Amino acid sequence: MLEPHYILRKPLLTEKTTQNMEEANVYAFEVDRRATKDDIKAAVEKAYGVKVVKINTQVRKGGSRRFRYGSVADSSWKRAMVRIAEGDAIELF
Repeated sequence: MLEPHYILRKPLLTEKTTQNMEEANVYAFEVDRRATKDDIKAAVEKAYGVKVVKINTQVRKGGSRRFRYGSVADSSWKRAMVRIAEGDAIELF
């Protein structure tokens, strides 16, 4: 297994994910596209010392960005919504 910092790229902090953190104990991360749910679970448990209950993943498709002299394709990325056990918490900020 890879180290957690290779699997978990960055936490996603938006209004909606912050509300999910407070109400439902669900945290969002951008993860490596090749990572499986088992890899993500092991990485979160190792990095933050919490018990993971459930994981939902989603591959977000990239689009094209237009520039003055042409366009460039953005790459796709993977998001993981991680629910942790009651009583556990992750300090992200």
